[in-house]
This record gives sequence, C-alpha cells and structure tokens, in this order.
Amino acid sequence: MRVNTARNQIHLKLVYYGPGMSGKTTNLVQLHEAAPQKRRGELLRLDTETERTLFFDYFPLNIGSIGGYNIKLDLFTTPGQSFYHDTRRAVLEGADGVVFVADSSPSREQANRLSLRDLYGTLENRGRMLSTVPIIFQYNKRDVQGALPLSVMERTLNPEKRPAFPAVAVAGQGVQETHRALIAAVLQQLRSQAKSRSARAAR
Repeated sequence: MRVNTARNQIHLKLVYYGPGMSGKTTNLVQLHEAAPQKRRGELLRLDTETERTLFFDYFPLNIGSIGGYNIKLDLFTTPGQSFYHDTRRAVLEGADGVVFVADSSPSREQANRLSLRDLYGTLENRGRMLSTVPIIFQYNKRDVQGALPLSVMERTLNPEKRPAFPAVAVAGQGVQETHRALIAAVLQQLRSQAKSRSARAAR
C-alpha cells in the first residue's frame, strides 16, 4: 500500500497468481474491458509469440473514494512458467492482495499445487504472515471436459477455507465476483491494521 496524503490517494497492489495458462491474463482483460474508460489506464501486455505471459500484465484502475481517500488499484499478473521465478517474486513484492487462479483441468492438478506452494513460499520468504495476506481462490475453466470437482480443489488447495469462486474467465463468469471479493478482503485487512495501530497508540 502506498498512501499519498498530499493528494488523498491510496494505491493498492493486487496480483493474479497461478500456473501457466490458468487464465490470469484473461481475468485482467475482462476487468479492463468492463471498467469505465475514464477510470482505467492502458492495459500493458508483455507476451511471447504463443501469447503466454512473458513478464507480466498490468493496468491501473480507480475505484472511487473511501473515507476521503481516492482508491487506486494497480493490477498485475505473474508469469506461470517455472523459469520466471525471479519475475514472480518481483511482481509479488508489496502485494496487498492476491488472487490464486487455479486451472480446473485434471491434467493441471499438480501444476496448481506447485504454483500455490511457490506463492506461499515466496510470501513467507518476504517476511509475510500468510494469515495476514488477503488471498482469494478462483477455480477457473469450469467448462473443460472432466473438470476437477470443486470439492477436490477445495480440499487440495484451500483447506483454510479462504473465499473461493468457480469461473469461466474467458466468458466473463466469476471474474467480477473474484475481483470484488479481493478488494473487500484487502480493505477489511487495512481497517484491521488501522484499528490495531490505534489501539497500540492509546496504550
């Protein structure tokens, strides 16, 4: 989080994380297309020739004012391929909230688990307590043949029962619901932190 008191602005960094080709970029494209033009910035996409994210995708979004502060979001994706580990770590730095985009394809079950392990490990190596990081799960590609049951994905990926949403991101299904849940979780976390600071100051 970055706070600009002179301009009454709060910048929040939201990151879409997950294995390669799980639908992270598709989520950002859908969000960008749905956002009012005057509230969104340009969508930057750095792709390979096969359209897999090479470094990251990004766009800024203004969601209005809360408590007298103008809230601006910086939305990023991370590359899913294993050899872009350093890039993923850099993009995750300072993230206020994360969407983990899992692929419902049966052949991607192991990739989901490895990517989630990488996410948790990177956050912990950065000194972040997982219990204090807003993380939302999206179970994408629910339209694929033989999609993994949601109960299986919940059991293997989300035993902590964090908020989770089924999605078909390419059709826009579940994209806004996931996004709104992450914003709500991040804002709730900020309120909790503010209350804790106020309580400590009053002692």
